[in-house]
Amino acid sequence: MKNSSSLSGLLSPAAINLDLKSTDRDSVLGELVNQIPQLAKQPQARQTLLLALREREQLHSTGIGDGIALPHSRNALVGLVSQPMMVFGRHKKGIPYDAIDGIPARLFFLLIAPTVTQHLGILARLSRVLRDPKLRQSLLAAEQPEQVIALIREAEEKL
Repeated sequence: MKNSSSLSGLLSPAAINLDLKSTDRDSVLGELVNQIPQLAKQPQARQTLLLALREREQLHSTGIGDGIALPHSRNALVGLVSQPMMVFGRHKKGIPYDAIDGIPARLFFLLIAPTVTQHLGILARLSRVLRDPKLRQSLLAAEQPEQVIALIREAEEKL
């Protein structure tokens, strides 16, 4: 079931990085943006997105606690993408992310959507599946990008 309303449908193995190298919030955002297959040949679009993400973080951290960050832009980036997409990144040690609980972020879900409605729908769905501590543990342990997609698909089916 690969549809755009499912979280697993928004992910592809190419959009998953299980070994982020950055040591701070700004550079991890750059690393995640560079992981977007659809923007690989569009340096201008990547720059626009990166600026929007950094602005959003300055406004208020997207670290939601439990070692999770959901970087996204405040505004719909009209024209940047034609359909919603998501990038998943994982950091071994974690990066200080100003999360409400002070726990460094290790699981990153970067969201981009062409409309605010899609954006909010994806954020809500993602927040719901990530409430499950077993899913968070499994994501930390996954060894292949395909496992990440399968874990998220299974979690969604339980919703």
